[in-house]
This record gives sequence, C-alpha cells and structure tokens, in this order.
Amino acid sequence: METDILLDIKGLSVSFETDEGTVQALDSVDFQVGLGQTLGLVGESGCGKSVTALSIMRLLPKPVGKITSGRIHFQGKDLLELSPDGMRQVRGNEIGMIFQEPMNALNPVRTIGDQLSEVFLLHQEIGVKEAWLKSVEMLHDVGIPAPDTRAFEYPHQLSGGMRQRVVIAMALACRPKLVIADEPTTALDVTVQAQILELLQTLQKQLGSSVLLITHDLGVIAETCDEVCVMYAGRIVERASTVELFANPRHAYTRGLLSSIPRLDTMPKTELSTIDGMVPGLSDLNQGCRFAPRSGKIHPQALLDQRSPLQEVTEGHWVESCPLCSNL
Repeated sequence: METDILLDIKGLSVSFETDEGTVQALDSVDFQVGLGQTLGLVGESGCGKSVTALSIMRLLPKPVGKITSGRIHFQGKDLLELSPDGMRQVRGNEIGMIFQEPMNALNPVRTIGDQLSEVFLLHQEIGVKEAWLKSVEMLHDVGIPAPDTRAFEYPHQLSGGMRQRVVIAMALACRPKLVIADEPTTALDVTVQAQILELLQTLQKQLGSSVLLITHDLGVIAETCDEVCVMYAGRIVERASTVELFANPRHAYTRGLLSSIPRLDTMPKTELSTIDGMVPGLSDLNQGCRFAPRSGKIHPQALLDQRSPLQEVTEGHWVESCPLCSNL
C-alpha cells in the first residue's frame, strides 16, 4: 500500500563534472523503503551505492555533483524541493546516516560528548546540560562502557568498534524514522561486525525505524534485510525479497555475486568463483546493457545502445530485461 511507503525514489539520476567531461553516476534509479523495513542496496565498489545515500541526504559534493532528474519522496514530501534550512531539519532528525568511516564522520578535536550533544541541541529545544545527559544515555544505549567517562574522550582514544557505536548513537539520537547505514561494518573485524549488526537490529526494533543498508557483503544482506536491490554501474538490475533473491536470482550479475560467496561444504575442494573484469568507469558506460562486457556473451549492438527496462517476472521480483543476462 502507498501509505506503507516511507521513502519513494523514482527516476533518480546523478551526474558529476570531471576532467573528462560530464559523467553519469546514477541512471534512473527506482526503489521504495517501507515502514519498519530493512532494504539492502548491494553491489561492488563504484556501482553508485554511496552516491544514492548522499543524494537522499542532499550531501553530494558541490558544484561537481548534481541531481539531474527524479524525485525523492520522504513521508510524502519531495526532499529535492526543500530549502537548505528545511533539509537541515530533516538530516539527523527524521533521517539519520551512519557513515562507513567513523574517523571521517567525527571531529578529531572535539569530545564525543560535545559532538553528540550538538545533535540534540540542533533538533530539540533543550539546554546544554540536558543535551549532555541525553548524550551519555545514548552512549550507554549503544553499548559503550563507562559512558560518563567516554563522553569526555576524543575519537582517537576509542577503538574502531567504539567509534562506530558513537556514529550509530549520533544517527539514532533523535529517533529518526529512516536510518541510512553506508557500509557500517567495513573496517571492523568479524566479531565486532556481528556486534554492530546486532546492535543496529535491536535499536531498529526499539525505535520502529526503517533502514536502508548499503553494503557489498551478501552475508550481511541475508542476515538483516527484508528486501534487496542489486546495483550495477549506476542502475538497479534486480530487486526482490531477500528470500526470493537468494533462492531464484534472475540477473547474471546477481548470480555472479552469489556464486562468489565462500561455502564451507565445498571449500577447499573448489576454487572460489569470481566475476571476470571490472565495473566500468563512468566515462565508459553503455546506454544499454552495462553488464554485457563481463557477461561472457556477445551482445548485439541493439542491446548495447538501448536500455532494457526492469520487468516484473514474479510478484515483487523485478529484473533488468536484457535477454542475454536475465532469466525472464
């Protein structure tokens, strides 16, 4: 139902000005995030996942990055039509973002407590003392030991896992309706990754928030997401529920990603499967099937020149309709 949709993105296209001219980073991206849903956006580095997140938050680098078309509806309002002040009220308050590198997201010369307090002071009508107390409480909620002491420390004094917990605390401080988590566990060891994902799921249930989880790790997707969008070279090439996607992948790129996951029942008897080639550069994109050079199949010129639209093959399962790369 339309009323169950929290975030609705239609036809989102983004371009960047480079030394080689104008290049397209996103090409007519469509997806929705439902109330209380966790949607996974998966793909290799360079596919456009982080650009999608920055577009939603309207944090594209200016003046080189520009949204050229599309709409981003959040709770019925188009974020692209909001004034800068209006968008600042949305960021952190209604939409929280967890960045993939906490050392870049945190100010190295301000204490953790000061930075977290700033979130409350910006979006809530409270005093400095109450903001500090709320910050300490939030640090406790995300599992940081001795939060009263840690609040006076600086980012470099915390471990990578603790810094990530601080970033999560900042993103969730105002109980946002949508949380965008951009590779939240990339730089962490496996044990800490599991702790961070468990923390995210627990807090999501407590707050009733929706989550857009951006990752290249299909194991994380399988464990945490309700629905998955597979992105390749700035486009969504497949979208389905997590169960359906893993059971019945339709696009060659999705099948390649799934087959590259190590399996305990076959290792070390078989070699790890890989996808030949690399994600094409933004200046080398086909107008048609962008996976063609890596598919192992010779595509006629018509499939390289004309885009194959997404097609619904079963209820809720959409796939780019290139006949050589998709099982339709």
